[in-house]
Amino acid sequence: MVLEFITARDYNLMRRVHRWPAPRWIRVWMICATRGGDGWLWYAMGIIILLFGGPARFGAVAAASLAAGLGIAVFIVLKKRANRKRPCAIEPHCWSKLLPPDRFSFPSGHTITAFAVALSLSAFYPSLFAGLLFCAGSIALSRIVLGMHFLSDVVAGALIGSGLAYGAVWLIR
Repeated sequence: MVLEFITARDYNLMRRVHRWPAPRWIRVWMICATRGGDGWLWYAMGIIILLFGGPARFGAVAAASLAAGLGIAVFIVLKKRANRKRPCAIEPHCWSKLLPPDRFSFPSGHTITAFAVALSLSAFYPSLFAGLLFCAGSIALSRIVLGMHFLSDVVAGALIGSGLAYGAVWLIR
């Protein structure tokens, strides 16, 4: 019953998003956000923190790496078990032509990693919280807008990534 309710809402939002001719600035933002979530943004941030992050740098990068690594393992297992089709495989998108990295939708690996890294780093550098949360939120939103994931995939990814971040920070500290 609950799963049917969530699925119906996911499909309704998917249809609206896939038919929305977003303004150019939103298209550019979403594509940049999703590409940042491919990993290079987090690697670059890790290098910068290792170089300039002060005494907390090793703990911060260790916690973010642990959370992200566990997140990757979790999403690989869950994607194969859930076997949920991606929105772009169900209905064509009116402007996004990006190809998905795999066949499965649930949960969003980009979102898991984004929240795992952003919240881990924020625990060590609270002044970066707003910027890191903006990056993670943009990546999560981009996955929906570009037709790669349903809303529930992204919400699950954010919850999993957040939990892994808090667990990794607790272990490292």
